[in-house]
Amino acid sequence: MKALKRVVITGMAGISPLGNDWDTVRHHLLENESGVRHMDEWNDCHGLNTRVGASAAPFDLDPVKFNRKKTRAMGRVALMAVKATMDALEDAGLTDSPLIQSGDMGIAYGSSSGQPNAVAELSNLILSNSCRGITATTYVRMMSHTAPVNIGVYFGVKGRIVTTSSACTSGSQGIGYAYEAIQSGKQIAMIAGGSEELHPTDAAIFDTLFATSVKYNDRPSETPRPFDKDRDGLVVGEGAGTLILEELEHARARGARIYAEIVGFGTNSDGAHITTPQSEQMARAMRLALDDAGLMPADIDVVNGHGTGTDRGDAAESAATYSVFGHDTPYTTYKGHMGHTLGACGALEAIFAIRGMEEGFVAPILNLHEKADDCADLDYVKDGIRKLPQNVIMTNNFAFGGINTSLIIKRWTKN
Repeated sequence: MKALKRVVITGMAGISPLGNDWDTVRHHLLENESGVRHMDEWNDCHGLNTRVGASAAPFDLDPVKFNRKKTRAMGRVALMAVKATMDALEDAGLTDSPLIQSGDMGIAYGSSSGQPNAVAELSNLILSNSCRGITATTYVRMMSHTAPVNIGVYFGVKGRIVTTSSACTSGSQGIGYAYEAIQSGKQIAMIAGGSEELHPTDAAIFDTLFATSVKYNDRPSETPRPFDKDRDGLVVGEGAGTLILEELEHARARGARIYAEIVGFGTNSDGAHITTPQSEQMARAMRLALDDAGLMPADIDVVNGHGTGTDRGDAAESAATYSVFGHDTPYTTYKGHMGHTLGACGALEAIFAIRGMEEGFVAPILNLHEKADDCADLDYVKDGIRKLPQNVIMTNNFAFGGINTSLIIKRWTKN
């Protein structure tokens, strides 16, 4: 049997409601500043109850690198994914590297869906029996795998493509499956992560499930409120996060800067209900990751959770986490700061958690003031930054459909 390869992270980049570079994101985290705002552009959406969202910070696109020919098949969700990947490859020192097109680099990337406006173009055929508005790029922009496919075409990636369109676990499954592809020796490097664009249709979907925040429409910075007694639902956000994963010896041979090592991944499904999370299976995903890493719960210094601010989700997740870790492991989530970025959240939150591990701090859960009675008694990080040396962190995501993921990431030490 072949020995499993070790997998390290050599590049990271993102587009988020808190900013598109770590210095900007760190500033907002340290100052407890929210990226949630009142969405004036939704005011004409009749029947939409929530009016808060977390749009990505503005980002520039080089007009030469992103000309019309290159971008005509990209909606915003794919544009952000390609831009984040370009920056991550540069961060890894792999821009223009022959590795990208060698077949030894692949992609594991996803989003909840493609571009909503492209969906509307096809919907017109159903509503009016007319093909008017449908173009040669409509389907490519609409398809759920538009982000990884556009990444592959833009950079000429010829390795495997794993399309992780699994709602809120798209980004974390992307990282996990990329890790497994390298660990097994199938690929030397992988582009991993997820993206999502903000659109009122996303808010409407959660509105129909009574899962959006509506009480704070005039006070957007006060929501979402993960695990808080006054939480009233999630806030939809957008962004993209890309990590470059690489086989350790290959990274060492080229003198790459290494951020961290991925040492464990667990994923499973509830197999019970589309929208009602199952604590037992959430907990099992965490234990699968611990088993994969050969670690015990006491070895984890921080758990970065999902924590969307919904009634059922927060209660189930906190109970699952408590069943594995008890009260003593610090626990946080970034949803209070930037809402729920859906397909991007697993990647963006992993990036932020890794950066915090590097710098020895844990960001608090913004807007958590008083724990709700229905949430377990975890060591919630709140009321400001907590200084904490970290060697091993766990980051978890849980999606509609009962898809659960858990990643364990270790601080890099030369060994």
